[in-house]
Amino acid sequence: MTKIEIEEELKQICPSLRLGVIQCQVDTKEECPDLWKIINENTIHLQQNLAISGIATIPSINSSKKGYRAVGKDPSRYRLSAESLLRRIVNGKGLYKINNVVDLLNLVSIKSGFSIGGYNADKIEGTVRFGIGKANEAYEGIGRGSLNIEKLPIFRDDLGAFGSPTSDSLRTQIDQTCKNFLMIIISFQDETGLYEAINLAVDLLNKHANAKKIQSIIL
Repeated sequence: MTKIEIEEELKQICPSLRLGVIQCQVDTKEECPDLWKIINENTIHLQQNLAISGIATIPSINSSKKGYRAVGKDPSRYRLSAESLLRRIVNGKGLYKINNVVDLLNLVSIKSGFSIGGYNADKIEGTVRFGIGKANEAYEGIGRGSLNIEKLPIFRDDLGAFGSPTSDSLRTQIDQTCKNFLMIIISFQDETGLYEAINLAVDLLNKHANAKKIQSIIL
């Protein structure tokens, strides 16, 4: 399993920070009708029962926004990925269809309110460290171009920064070639809701990505 550490500086600022980590082998494919049936059901439910004003009050999102402010980033300018997904749904835009692995990750995110990083573990070098972005540090975000990650909570490996609760990088993105999947659920509210999110993710990975050699841990 990929070694992951939370840097001391971030621990001090966000003492309630926890990471739910899942790593497994997957079969990545473009189409997964059974999964999309579940996603569509959840999308319709959220559209009918959630308002834009209610998204920020979801405990996992509210605590994450407080975490952003604590490290010095404005969560209204650099939205959490979970909040962005829910806003798309409430605005009637639905979720992007990418592939089964990314799509099930997004399903866990909208159901739990946690922002989740999804990475091709074979593109990661060395230990993963979760810390705070520095001045002039940036990466190419998926669908966002160059992302200013200064004062964002970010994941780094030996090659540099590659992920955050706002947007992950092109370097480690999940595409059709991904066989070794690393999923990191980011909680700023201790372990509350984290076990449930991990269990849901593992169930979806088994059913819709033919997952093998599943390992999970909370840090």
